[in-house]
Amino acid sequence: MGFSGFPDEAFAFYERLAADNSRTFWLANKTVFEQAVRVPMLALLDDLGDWGPFHVFRPHRDVRFAKDKTPYKDHMGAYGESQGGAGFYVQFSAAGIVAGSGYYQMATDQLERFRHAVDGEAAGAEISAITASLAATGFEIGAISELKTAPRGYPKDHPRIELLRRKGLVATRHWKPAAWMRTKAVVTRVRGAWEGTAPMNAWLDLRVGPSTLAPDEDELARFGPL
Repeated sequence: MGFSGFPDEAFAFYERLAADNSRTFWLANKTVFEQAVRVPMLALLDDLGDWGPFHVFRPHRDVRFAKDKTPYKDHMGAYGESQGGAGFYVQFSAAGIVAGSGYYQMATDQLERFRHAVDGEAAGAEISAITASLAATGFEIGAISELKTAPRGYPKDHPRIELLRRKGLVATRHWKPAAWMRTKAVVTRVRGAWEGTAPMNAWLDLRVGPSTLAPDEDELARFGPL
């Protein structure tokens, strides 16, 4: 069965979880999560299959080193990656839907290639123009984090210092709860967001590409089976 939207029960589930983020609540409402959140998300990913395969993030939070010890995430997210290296992310929660793409967290070797390209006159001007255009059309440009100052070897007054400080590069669209989220229109919106990032991803895939380093075991553990 194809995706037909996230039902009212999906929004209500996360609203209630925010008020009672406990194992007791989760166990009592696990069936609601499965039927109202997980099943529609899998159907959505199936309809977006040409961007996959996808990994679905586990609903449990890793609280080992966190100050916030609440056990469950307040959203459900999924991630796919192209052969070129660009990632595609979609998230559902009571706050709405998020769709993003790019290189959220670059490995050491990727970051070195990224900064070298951003520093280059032609390549740097190109990605600067691309990200400015995305921002002008409603995308939020971000990354997992950024340095407070210039990375080693680069001047603080570099014309593209904002890009150089980033430890990744992604463009995301955020939509607050709306009636269209209860319909198939979600597929069109998410697909449109991902298609909109194509120029940025083409630049990243060409000049950065996938990491050649071994994946971090903790990173892999964040994913759950489909």
